[in-house]
Formats: sequence, C-alpha cells, structure tokens
Amino acid sequence: MIDFVNITFIDVLDILLVALLIYEFYRLIRGTSAMSIFIGIIFLYVVWIVVKALNMRLLSTILGQVLGVGVIAMIVIFQQEIRQFLLHFGNRYFAGRNKLKNRRRAWFRNEVAISQEALEEITAACQYLSETRTGALIVFRHKSSLDNFIETGDRIDAAVHRRLIENLFFKNSPLHDGALILTQNRIVAARCILPLTNRADINPSYGMRHRAAIGISEVTDAEVVVVSEETGAISYVSDGIITPMKSIAELRLTLENSYNK
Repeated sequence: MIDFVNITFIDVLDILLVALLIYEFYRLIRGTSAMSIFIGIIFLYVVWIVVKALNMRLLSTILGQVLGVGVIAMIVIFQQEIRQFLLHFGNRYFAGRNKLKNRRRAWFRNEVAISQEALEEITAACQYLSETRTGALIVFRHKSSLDNFIETGDRIDAAVHRRLIENLFFKNSPLHDGALILTQNRIVAARCILPLTNRADINPSYGMRHRAAIGISEVTDAEVVVVSEETGAISYVSDGIITPMKSIAELRLTLENSYNK
C-alpha cells in the first residue's frame, strides 16, 4: 500500500520561499568566480546526502565535518555577495515602502524627482560628450544612500547645467576622473570613486567606467549613464544590467521612466 505524502499550503510556501532566496542569490553571483565555488559546494552537499543515505559512516563523517567548517568558509568567501544580497532585499523593501508615499507627495504637492529642465541639460551634455568622445560616468541617486561614495570625491552642490557637466568631464579638467553624482536637480559631487564589479561575464570591450557603473548599481538602487571615451557610445546601467542607448531620445525616455517607477 502506497502512503501519499500530505503536502500542506505551508509546505508549498516554504519551498517557494527557499527557491526565491536561491534564485536571488544565483542572480547576484551569476557570471562571477563565486558561481563555480557555489556549484562545488552544492555538489559536495548532494554527495554527502547520498553517502549518508547509503550508510557509509566514515565518508559521511568526513564530508559532514568539511561541510560544517564550510559554513564559516562560505561566509568568508561570499562576504561580498552576501552583502550585495542583503542590500538588494533592503533596497527592495524601502523602495516598496516609500513608493506609495512618494507618489502621494508628488500628487498633492506637484513634486517631481527631477525636473524636465534638468533632464534637458543632462541629455544635451551627454550628446555633446558622445559626439566629442569624452568619457563620462553620471550616477543618479534614488533611495539608497551614496554618502560613502560622495565622500571619496569633491563636493560641488550646484544646479544641473550642461556646460558644467561638459567642463567637469573635459579631459584636462582636474575633476574629469571618477563619477559625477546627481541628487534630484543638483550635482552633489564629482571625481567620486565607485566599487568595481567582479563579474566575469562582462563584455571585454567595456572598460573601468562600465565596470564601476555596474558595481554601484549592484550594491545600490542608483542608475548610471556611461559615455565611452573610445567609441562615444552611451549606455544606461541599472541593477547590474547595461543597456546601450540608440539615441538621445531613448536616453531621455529611459531616465524619465526611471524616476516614474
């Protein structure tokens, strides 16, 4: 007689939550060297389960001890990925919590995250930088704090203006290296240092600016515009994903949508 397994709603919910956590962690380490290590640990765990089921006591004990120590090793090896994982969920929580509140404020007070004038200035500057093949890295702050990155650069606190952006990224300017950070309609700081991504699946044609753009978008909810110094191509980066912009109109629309999410 076959006994049927009694599966409850809580069991299904438990499986779905575990699957979600594994999937989100996989997304963070996909394409990095940590992915191979993670697969190796999973394989070792499966072998331990099989060995234990076959009652192979010696090998089971050895693998059990290795996996026991492996928990601590995983924290050390995946410390950056775990940090990104927690930041990812933290940003989602606060973004969801504040989304309705921000929309109510915008409705009743007619507030916007960034003005149409500022968008015009930014896109016009990006067009000029692209045409002159001047490298640029512009970070747009949303909910996540960027104070740690702002402190690495030079504070400016100026209104957004195309001429200012163009001059800041001019090759002979002392502030052209590093990132420009914007908050709403203000240029907060220039020459800021951003974290580089350690992903291995990045297009080899992408340089340090693109890696820095991906890096900051992986650990915060900031979005980034990159202008390539070699080709003049403009790219938009969000959540670790690079999207090449085909035109200035597409860039403007993308930036508008990013503030209306």
